[in-house]
Amino acid sequence: MIDNYTILATFPYSTEAQVTKAKLEAEGIRVMLLDEKTVDSDPLISQAIGGVKLLIHNDNVKEAIKIYNHIRAYEKDKNGNAIVCKNCESTKILVAEPSRKNIFYMLFPFFEKNKYRCNVCNTTF
Repeated sequence: MIDNYTILATFPYSTEAQVTKAKLEAEGIRVMLLDEKTVDSDPLISQAIGGVKLLIHNDNVKEAIKIYNHIRAYEKDKNGNAIVCKNCESTKILVAEPSRKNIFYMLFPFFEKNKYRCNVCNTTF
């Protein structure tokens, strides 16, 4: 049964996943949560197992991505203003995955500066 589903997003806590799941179900999309009970029983293990996974049925992936991109929270600067992409001027900005190519940043990841990724054109800045 799980072979018919694709991971749309992962969340550190089940409450965030439940809100998104409810919105997608209200739009008629088949949704499942994976590892929800594990994270609920021990929230400290969330990062080790990759968080709560929001699974979308393969028939609904395109619709779900469109809805999820519309409702998801995007990054803001320190003043609460939307961050703007330097390439396409979109405000749909997410935190980019850390690169950690340097051994120093592998040992001390909290020193690495945040990078952002545009959800529209995939530019990292």
